Amino acid sequence: NRLYGVTLQVTPNGQIAGDALGWDIKGSWTWENGFFCRDMTWGGDSVGYNCQLVEVRGGNEFRFTSDQGAGDNASFKLR
Repeated sequence: NRLYGVTLQVTPNGQIAGDALGWDIKGSWTWENGFFCRDMTWGGDSVGYNCQLVEVRGGNEFRFTSDQGAGDNASFKLR
């Protein structure tokens, strides 16, 4: 996400690591009822638990929409 300079590594074993605006992002994730559910911290502060709708947008772009598709969204490119 270019707006915040977010870089994330989401691993198959359920871990999330990365950074945004120079602060570390850490967390975990699972699939629950077809949603990407994650619990994260950013700079040591809780971002909170949220289940998100994930949509493929083109060959390597994904859009994550919070609150099971009812909230804000962010798009990321796979590298």
